[in-house]
Amino acid sequence: MIDYRHETPSTSQIIELYQNAGLNRPTGDHDRIAKMYQNSNLVISAWNQQDLVAVARSLTDFCYCCYLSDLAVRLEYQSQGIGKELIRLTRESISDQSMLLLLSAPRAMEYYPKVGFKKVGNGFMIDRLK
Repeated sequence: MIDYRHETPSTSQIIELYQNAGLNRPTGDHDRIAKMYQNSNLVISAWNQQDLVAVARSLTDFCYCCYLSDLAVRLEYQSQGIGKELIRLTRESISDQSMLLLLSAPRAMEYYPKVGFKKVGNGFMIDRLK
């Protein structure tokens, strides 16, 4: 049984999860991953006993906008509804007044419409330098 928690895992657990899930994050930079989580105000994690199996990390004001920055599920736990439940719990945490938005990894472009996201074409970004 999967246990969902409003709990930030250890940085080492997060790095191992990202590597397993194939999420393209700076996993070789422990301090940067730690800072990413220290500065996030909504983290929901999924656990199988003491094993971290998934995480959703967001930045939000809880009343207008929420950016779902990371959604990672261990490969062996994918296609079991865990990511969908993390999205549902994120939405529940931010209220109906807030929109939920994200940038998708190329390989997940077909996943997000299946769990209720609509594709938008009115976004812009400035790439990170590092």
